[in-house]
Amino acid sequence: MIRRLGIALLLVAGVAQANAPKSSLRPVAREDVFPPALPSAAPDRSLRPKLRPKTLAGGGNRASAASAASAVAAAEARGDPVLKPAPQTSSARDGEPEPKAKRRAASSTRVGKLCRDRDLQGTEVGNVPGRLGGCGIKKGAIKLHSVSGVRLSTPAVMECDTARALKKWVDGGMDKSVGRYGRGVVELKVAAGFACRTRNNRPGAKISEHGKGRAIDISAFKLKNGDTISVLNDWGKGKKGRILKNMHKKACGPFGTVLGPNADRYHRDHFHFDIAKHRGGPYCR
Repeated sequence: MIRRLGIALLLVAGVAQANAPKSSLRPVAREDVFPPALPSAAPDRSLRPKLRPKTLAGGGNRASAASAASAVAAAEARGDPVLKPAPQTSSARDGEPEPKAKRRAASSTRVGKLCRDRDLQGTEVGNVPGRLGGCGIKKGAIKLHSVSGVRLSTPAVMECDTARALKKWVDGGMDKSVGRYGRGVVELKVAAGFACRTRNNRPGAKISEHGKGRAIDISAFKLKNGDTISVLNDWGKGKKGRILKNMHKKACGPFGTVLGPNADRYHRDHFHFDIAKHRGGPYCR
């Protein structure tokens, strides 16, 4: 029995060997074990290049502009983000004065406020002695660097009352006289501040208001556009001359004494302003 079973197994093995394929078959992947590749995710539109419409310069290519417009329209239809040119903002018009607030903020002077006024910038000096009798500032002297954002070419020593009068004139008389011309004044050319001397340096004359810190001399005005209005060169001449004349006139009130080229030969090249009081009101020449 066992012998017969062995012979049968040998016969089956021989038949299987005879019918075997010359090459082995490749296994077929089963989807429950190796699922088919997932479809790729939808493209992220945020990664697509953003289209910026082209702008035409004068005489530009109209066909290119039409093509750009079509591309932008197609992008918008797909929902793609499109960068549009920012609206053009015109710069300040030539002749437009700088706002006072901006002028103050842009002042290059980095010193503290004086005389309890944020628009008066400089340093405190204290007592200023004088070599001549009647000269000097007993207390509260300051060195003014800028007023209402307008810098002084040379810091000037004076009393607080003089600085306040100067501010009143700068904000009113000077600014209104200049208006939009040259985009406004940015610097006062100081000819003199405190100086212990007699009036016009004449021997035996009274002590000048300069010797008491109650006066300031201004010879020119530097404008935002780089131009200059000069008392010596522009008095009585054209537009600048009219501006100077109006400045001179409007200083009469904030200051007690106002002198210019029409006063005498000593003032042909500058304005003299002081806060002295006179009978009958301000003295203006």
